[in-house]
Amino acid sequence: MVWTEQAVEEWRHTGVRPAVAVWTLEQTRAFLDFVSEERLYGLFHLVTMCGLRRGEVLGLRWPDIDLDQGAVRVVRQLQAHRGRGLVESAPKSAASRRTVMLDHATVGVLRRHRWRQQKEAEGRGREWDRGGYVFTAVGGGPLAPERLSRLFRKLNTASGLPPVRLHDLRHGAATLALAAGVELKVVQAMLGHASIVLTADTYSTVLPQVAREAAERTASLVLKDAGRVRRPVRGRRGRRGPVSAPPRSHPGPTGRTALPVGAQTWL
Repeated sequence: MVWTEQAVEEWRHTGVRPAVAVWTLEQTRAFLDFVSEERLYGLFHLVTMCGLRRGEVLGLRWPDIDLDQGAVRVVRQLQAHRGRGLVESAPKSAASRRTVMLDHATVGVLRRHRWRQQKEAEGRGREWDRGGYVFTAVGGGPLAPERLSRLFRKLNTASGLPPVRLHDLRHGAATLALAAGVELKVVQAMLGHASIVLTADTYSTVLPQVAREAAERTASLVLKDAGRVRRPVRGRRGRRGPVSAPPRSHPGPTGRTALPVGAQTWL
């Protein structure tokens, strides 16, 4: 469910929140603005834009990121196991092992994050953990997944925005991409879904809106000059000639402009 104004009002009145909800575009911008000075801003920005899973983003090491080419390789995930602590493992599925392309703004965010991390490491000297993780705990070591989730919940509450889970940022990334006109197959690859059916089923609530907008764009392309074109017609004896259509005479894809008796369009 998208946190529309009505949904937010109902939540504030009843206190009941949906199990899965995503922010609107404006709410997403507000959150990124709110956390822009946070130490882990780069992580929240990356998940918001690219939809990485929590374990995937925490398992990233700097060799996995090519800032010159603008690409992130997802080759592992970091998970917490009882009795074993933090453990690296393979991605969730074969499809989850993927390369995600980055936009220029996200590349810039990651460059700034790397620079700040280098300064942080210099300040701690030998105390800094040299594991090479992109997003780390304060000492440079791996960041526990649940600790990240707690931080996100704290920031979400402080921002005053309606509640979402950290994993919902992944859903939000897909929703915003679809709303921006990105093809479903591309969104599937970005998320690392094994099947496009899974992607379509998961985001079925946003797909009708996307399809409707696509239909409107198509109609706009086809009909935008319909009131000004001169359409050739074929008469009974096959004679062709232009017939001027009066301005604004085309009623749309289901209408028909009146022509002389016996005449038919040959468009």
